[in-house]
Amino acid sequence: MSGHSKWSTIKRKKGAADAKRGRLFSKLNKEIMLAARAGGGDPETNIRLRNAIATARAANMPKENVSRALKKGTGELGGEQINEYAYEGYGPGGVAIIVEAVTDNKNRTTAEVRHAFAKYNGNLGESGCVGWMFDRKGHFVFPREGIEMAKFEEVAIENGAEDIKEEDDTIEVTCAVSDFNTLQEAFIKAGYQSETAELAQIPQTLLKLEGKQVETMLKLIDALEEQDDVNNVWSNFDFDEADMPQD
Repeated sequence: MSGHSKWSTIKRKKGAADAKRGRLFSKLNKEIMLAARAGGGDPETNIRLRNAIATARAANMPKENVSRALKKGTGELGGEQINEYAYEGYGPGGVAIIVEAVTDNKNRTTAEVRHAFAKYNGNLGESGCVGWMFDRKGHFVFPREGIEMAKFEEVAIENGAEDIKEEDDTIEVTCAVSDFNTLQEAFIKAGYQSETAELAQIPQTLLKLEGKQVETMLKLIDALEEQDDVNNVWSNFDFDEADMPQD
């Protein structure tokens, strides 16, 4: 199992941490605003917005919250000015980490991210210090149950999929960023409902940690993901599941 596949699987299993409704709704609210601001308020022509609204609905976010965020993004309602930022740094053992954040206060977010790195034996670096170790890719995750692989693979490959992996009870698909929208539309048209559809940072190589470093690294990622302004954390962290701390 690749490091990214392993980590995405564990994040889904650990998903209760992000299911704290207030924090989750805050992140979804910002994503809807940004998507609407970047591509307009029509989800039929703005796939990023469509994904954000679908995720919000799956999380039972109230319709009025979705509508308010959408109107803020298109400028119909006033509100805070939010922007996207990426932070790069190193975790325990020199593991590479990229943190994607959405915030109305960059100074506050930078301080919080820096504090998390320092607390768990990491270092916040300069822009570009680890980004070259990752490839930006479209990334989809589907539940394996009920999917006939031959038909699924035909749809995926004909519409730009670069890699298809079966991982336990899921199927993961990656593609070039330029093919993300086309592939997303093809999956929807064919009736395949993804659990995840995102632009991900896929590590080119993996760095394996062992023992206590695994626990420290997991704590660092948790500390970053628990911040309201942080949307995604990517890493080239690899480990044996036997080293994962038991609850």
